[in-house]
Amino acid sequence: MAKKRFSKLEVMLMVMFTIMSVISIAFIVLFATGQSGEICQERGCCWSPRDESNVPWCFFPTNYGYTVESQETPNSYAIKAKLTRMESPPLFGQHIKELAIDAEMQTKNRLRFKIYDPNNKRFEVPHEHILSLNPTPSSPINNTLQITQKPFGLTVRREENQNVVFDTRMAPIVFEDQYIQLSAKLPSHNIYGLGEHVHRQYRHDTNWRTWPIFTRDAFPNGGTHNLYGHYPFFLCLEDNSGKSFGVFLLNSNAMDVTLQPAPAVTYRTIGGVLDFYIFFGDTPEQVVHEFLELIGKPVIPAYWSLGFQLSRWNYGNLSIVKETVERNRAVDLPYDIQYTDIDYMEDKKDFTYDKVKFAELPQFAEFLHEKGQKYILILDPAIATSKRVGDALYESYDRGTAKNAWVTESDGVTPLIGEVWPGEAVFPDYTSQACIDWWVDEYERFYREVKHDALWIDMNEVSNFKQGSAKVVNQFWLRFLALSIFLSDHLCLCICMRYLFLPCALSGSLFCPIRVFGANRTLLLTRSSFPGVGKYSGHWLGDNGANWNDIKWAIPGMLEFGLFGIPYIGADICGFFDDSTEELCRRWMQVGAFYPFSRNHNAEGYKPQDPAVYGADSALVRSSKHYLNIRYTLLPYLYTLFYKAHTAGETVVRPVLHEFYSDSATWTVDRQFLWGKYLLITPVLDPGVDKVSAYLPDARWYDYETMEQVGDRKRHVEMYLPAEKLGLHIRGGAILPTQKPNVTTTYSRRNPMGLIIALDDHDSAAGELFWDDGDSRGIVSFFLFFFFFGTLTMQVTNNGYNDPNNLKFDNIIILGVPTVPASVSVTDNLDLILGETYVVEWKVLRINCHPEDNADQAKCEARGCIWDVSSLLNFSCRRLTYTYHLIFLSNSWNSVLKYRSSGRPQSRDIDTLRVDIKYHSSDMLQFKIYDPNDDRYEVPVELSVPTTPETEESNRLYRVAIVKYPFGIQIIRNSTGTIIWDSSVPGFTFSDMFIQVTTRLPSHYVYGFGETEHKTFKHDLNYHTWGMFSKDQPPGYKMNCYGVHPFYMGLENTADAHGVLLLNSNAMDVTLLPSPALTYRTLGGILDFYVFMGPTPEMVVQEYTQLIGRPVLPAYWSLGFQLCRYGYANDKEIETLYTEMKTAGIPYDVQYADIDYMERQLNFVLDKDFQGLPALVDSMRDEGMRFIFILDPAISGNETQPYPAFERGIAADVFIKWPQTISDGIVWGKVWPDYPNVTVDESLDWDTQVELYRSYTAFPDFFRNQTADWWHTEIKDFYENTMKFDGIWIDMNEPASFVHGTVGGKCLGDPVLENPPYMPPLESKHLGLNHKTLCMNSEQILSDGRRVRHYDVHSLYVYMHFALLDVTGKRGIVVTRSTYPSSGKWVGHWLGDNNSGWDQLYKSIIGMMEFSLFGISYTGADICGFFNPAEYEMCLRWSQLGAFYPYSRNHNGKGNPRQDPVSWDAAFATATRDVLNIRYTLLPYLYTLMFEAHTKGSTVIRPLLHEFVDDKTTWEIYRQFLWGPALLISPALDPVWCNMCTRYIPKDRWYDFHTAKAVGVHSTMVDMPTPLNHINLHVRGGYILPWQKPENTTYYSRKNPLGLIVALSDAGTAKGSFFWDDGEGIGKQKVTFEHVQPPKQQILYVFMESLFLNSKMTH
Repeated sequence: MAKKRFSKLEVMLMVMFTIMSVISIAFIVLFATGQSGEICQERGCCWSPRDESNVPWCFFPTNYGYTVESQETPNSYAIKAKLTRMESPPLFGQHIKELAIDAEMQTKNRLRFKIYDPNNKRFEVPHEHILSLNPTPSSPINNTLQITQKPFGLTVRREENQNVVFDTRMAPIVFEDQYIQLSAKLPSHNIYGLGEHVHRQYRHDTNWRTWPIFTRDAFPNGGTHNLYGHYPFFLCLEDNSGKSFGVFLLNSNAMDVTLQPAPAVTYRTIGGVLDFYIFFGDTPEQVVHEFLELIGKPVIPAYWSLGFQLSRWNYGNLSIVKETVERNRAVDLPYDIQYTDIDYMEDKKDFTYDKVKFAELPQFAEFLHEKGQKYILILDPAIATSKRVGDALYESYDRGTAKNAWVTESDGVTPLIGEVWPGEAVFPDYTSQACIDWWVDEYERFYREVKHDALWIDMNEVSNFKQGSAKVVNQFWLRFLALSIFLSDHLCLCICMRYLFLPCALSGSLFCPIRVFGANRTLLLTRSSFPGVGKYSGHWLGDNGANWNDIKWAIPGMLEFGLFGIPYIGADICGFFDDSTEELCRRWMQVGAFYPFSRNHNAEGYKPQDPAVYGADSALVRSSKHYLNIRYTLLPYLYTLFYKAHTAGETVVRPVLHEFYSDSATWTVDRQFLWGKYLLITPVLDPGVDKVSAYLPDARWYDYETMEQVGDRKRHVEMYLPAEKLGLHIRGGAILPTQKPNVTTTYSRRNPMGLIIALDDHDSAAGELFWDDGDSRGIVSFFLFFFFFGTLTMQVTNNGYNDPNNLKFDNIIILGVPTVPASVSVTDNLDLILGETYVVEWKVLRINCHPEDNADQAKCEARGCIWDVSSLLNFSCRRLTYTYHLIFLSNSWNSVLKYRSSGRPQSRDIDTLRVDIKYHSSDMLQFKIYDPNDDRYEVPVELSVPTTPETEESNRLYRVAIVKYPFGIQIIRNSTGTIIWDSSVPGFTFSDMFIQVTTRLPSHYVYGFGETEHKTFKHDLNYHTWGMFSKDQPPGYKMNCYGVHPFYMGLENTADAHGVLLLNSNAMDVTLLPSPALTYRTLGGILDFYVFMGPTPEMVVQEYTQLIGRPVLPAYWSLGFQLCRYGYANDKEIETLYTEMKTAGIPYDVQYADIDYMERQLNFVLDKDFQGLPALVDSMRDEGMRFIFILDPAISGNETQPYPAFERGIAADVFIKWPQTISDGIVWGKVWPDYPNVTVDESLDWDTQVELYRSYTAFPDFFRNQTADWWHTEIKDFYENTMKFDGIWIDMNEPASFVHGTVGGKCLGDPVLENPPYMPPLESKHLGLNHKTLCMNSEQILSDGRRVRHYDVHSLYVYMHFALLDVTGKRGIVVTRSTYPSSGKWVGHWLGDNNSGWDQLYKSIIGMMEFSLFGISYTGADICGFFNPAEYEMCLRWSQLGAFYPYSRNHNGKGNPRQDPVSWDAAFATATRDVLNIRYTLLPYLYTLMFEAHTKGSTVIRPLLHEFVDDKTTWEIYRQFLWGPALLISPALDPVWCNMCTRYIPKDRWYDFHTAKAVGVHSTMVDMPTPLNHINLHVRGGYILPWQKPENTTYYSRKNPLGLIVALSDAGTAKGSFFWDDGEGIGKQKVTFEHVQPPKQQILYVFMESLFLNSKMTH
């Protein structure tokens, strides 16, 4: 670190410097007056004043310099010559008369020439690596170097084209004792390198810019002064061919280099010799390789050193250091290394620590190691001469003195005294072996006391706060000014051999880690450097400032150190000096995440700037975590780049021009940089901007964050980079190795590997991976990856290292694939294990291009598709080409243009589409694709869309990418990078009556879609197609049933969940493909998708119901057991049943009447055999019972007597009619109502009965405003004047009709609506869409007056008015057969007219779990089955299962025997009573779950995977289910001859409900005894379940005491909640319980009166 405070001596020196500056200015004035011309001419030079201030007015004549006296060629690769100085005045005196030049072509691409004094030995840099090299020439030197005799000059040419690259003939050489000068003309202005300075741009300004070079402790503040390192090397790009060369002057004396507009370069140095090396390359990268072959290739750092690092100067004490560590751990910041600066030392003395403020420092490394982190400490080379605290001996100093380890004064004895951080100090002489031995010994001693992992060397320029030594001001300093060398004020030790201090110090320091860490690699970090230091050490760019200039200038600095052979490089993130603003630090953390050396470090006296200090939820933390996670994901790639640097001399941080040298626009790019060849980083480097002008070179590029291909190339683009973003792009042709990130490399290295394959213009890619243990030396593995023509080759070229973590490649992302892979095959092993060779091949996704029946080759190819007969598929015509591609993109919308016809002449193609994408919230987005030119039908369902979108990208759980060709939308989960939706696949079609879109899926785990019977909860993705169109169709395999729910939940392989709703009500189907993928086909409307990001399954449902509406809260009594049947003969039969149930003492709350109670099945009309029903209902209600009656929507229109319901409906014009353009008549159907005055012969076949006996019926159009009023009036009239009721049961509302279309079967209007060009695989699809329903051309009128076709709104007929609350004044319940998304806001649902069979038991669980996803909590199946006679054991097992349906009703069909509980025997009645008593006991818990569903959208019937999503076993379970989180129901679902069921116990503590004993096992299948009178129930540990003593009805049970079941977790705690109100009103009260003190029992049954638990009233 640089010093900010100055001593008195320094102040005096600065005053002297000011005086000298004044004198210098005076001399300049004299020069300008003409007297300077005299001085110029005295030197034998030419004087020519110019207007330009930078242009020299005094310059050399042509007769100045040296001539060649003799020249010899020892061999064809070498030249030697002797030179004599031409007569001319000296510049500074002590000129050297005779010189020699030795030149040799050391390799094909390296030329060396050395100009020196042959008569007197002068200092030459003893570079240990260069001295170790042996030349390997292969090209004659005359092809490259020519010598001009008089005046002496050198011409260096490129051998292959003889272009001149370095020509010294432009000016004479000057060689005096303390002034040496050489100039050379260059072929271009593209000059890069020279250092160390702050260069404001990467390509040098050649307008007479002078750069001094001499190591110095100075501030890198943007001036032209010299800094810490010494690099007289530059690279010159000759032209756009890529041909480049480098020039290295091996000289360590103070010097400067002037760049001139010729273009040319002038070197001036004050000692040594001119030892030049010139390197030739076909590319800039090859020049760097040649340079590093000479000076030594970079060290490969330990893997952990590539992690993020934190430091600051003066934390104050170790407690604050630990606080810093902990707060950054707490936010899950990827973070590997913590530093301490000199404040850990006792009085800043090396090899000590402050035993007050840092008392626990010896244990600090272990504190970090426990969490996989590392500790680095600092050492400075200066050693204090003073004693330690308490006048104790400073033994390190004493031992060094005893070994004569110090730099001495000229007498060789007296230690040279300076002043550094500890005060008066001596300096180790690292050229002495005794000093190195002393240094290593001290380090070993200190390491034994304070363990750490690496060493940071500072102040090694070498820095001294005094000028020279404490005894004398070095007079030579004044001579610098006289020589006009452009060096800034020096605070230094000495001039001679100053460079040697650095490599020797590093060599000495290198022995320390070797002795301490043995064979393990570690990290050495140095501030001062010289060519070759990269072999040992990394470097940081010094003590920068927290300002926007320094964040910009860091990039040229890193790029230059890449040239210099130090790839482990970075700047202090957020700045060292001064306070950083949040914006600056946030932007710096973003770009700093891509510094090879990524460290946040600041100085004492300034605010902390570690990420977490800005707040856990701050934009800075979010952004930092995001990009550090990307860094850690890409560390295998970065580590491989370091290996390539170490072995081949490649750059890591790479200038764009190194890869795209033929593009002149890249020659000046220095606000972007590359990692290697393939990753382009574009940071924001200015305040207050979110748009950056960036250059995308000529390649295929992919946005890393969206994995979207970018359309632009070889042009400047404006990148939108809001507050938390920087630009990150992958170059096509790359295969990048990745690894799932973690908070440290210790943990991330245990995670699975991956590959990102970005295809280039030839659809190919290649990459490499170097892998070892990250620490040791020599045991390595190396891998090559190739991708070509759909085949990925993973080849092991060196398999020396076997990773103990058994790593596998489990995530391969391929970018730019034109079609979706449908299947993947791997040689030998499906597990891609690191260390083995594989060939991975995949086939293209096959999307059915001719889903209609009767496909053949001609029809297929007419659509531009491929006919490919395969026994593996159920179709032969597949889509390969694309139908749409993007033609315009803006922030708000996109247009897509059709590529070819859909091949359906009857369905008009829509050429231009519009896409709207709306970011509604952090977890929900919508994208809508529609025709912008013509209005198309859209679903008129009210949704709860947030009023304001989520505009802050960083808040979203997702990001969206638009793929332009083929057009598609990608939705990516930000936290994992998983693409959950990707429709950029072939086959997207949008025509008037056929719309198709396919998306790839992230996994095979898909749940939902309905309503139809599924055999498993998780879908089978082996080309299964499911039709959706509401229909009066009993459940059956692949038969579309009563409701339509185009919603699915998907589980990702990361155990994250998402949901997708297609808001479209037209007839449709979905096909699930094994790739995995999903194809939607719909017959109209638009594509209106809503995506819910979870990330848990339960959150997906909550987010979905937030949109469509939370489930209704049913009345408490509706959770009681219910009885119904179709076929009650009269009210006496109901009364008898009621009496028998009471006598048996079986809990029972609700009695139904099916259509039997109606006269001739007419709504609102009581049959003569049920005239006593109203009185019976009144008496039952007086005893606490409830009554529900049925309504069908169809209204008879053939009555001979007044029928008010129909007459008032006609008057109000509520019935569905034909379009006025066709007819003004009602669309008549036939349903249950019979003609008046007929006797039905039920022995006739069904169709005959319908024709002879069923009356014409009209269907209310519930979309119309007046229909709601009419319906309400009819229900209210029935309630007030005929019979009281508590709930309504709505049947036949698909709508169902017993004739097809209309009476007579002839639908008016366009017949294509009844039989569209494509028919989904619906039940009886050959009979058309109007089978068992209305004509599709029927017209309905929306509430806003718009007229729509029944074709579009058929599946929305469920949206009838549910007027119960308005009529009864209480909550009650409405149960409906047909449903659509949002129905759950008003109604419950039963699973329809099922069969009495064993398979229906487990299928009912699947159905309930699916309706939980659909937002309908109050659901259940007809217990014991509707159709066919029930069997005893099956009905009993079903009664046990049904006791845990939310909607628990026994219901069977007409003509079948009774199956109610009292219709069997006493044992059946007893078993039913027992299980229903358990239900009634737990009704407070069930009611609370219903309340949670109503208020939060959580599920009641809950799949196990919702609670145990991390356990993949649960992802397949559908024969068990949960009530909420805490009650596991494991019913018998098959004939159990041995009374034993095998069921799964998830990972948690579980208690048998019946015995209160802990199960004792989890995460395993268990054999559960299941006698006929028993159902297996388990309570989950950690939960409190409210309960109540049961009675025969809830009316009485609600009067009983309440209790709690407290099931303790493994930690001995439990919690729960309890909702309570009057059960049918709208008041709410909720209590939350949390158990704190564990009692002796493991399950508690506690009455409320004696409860000693913490409870909290929340409302």
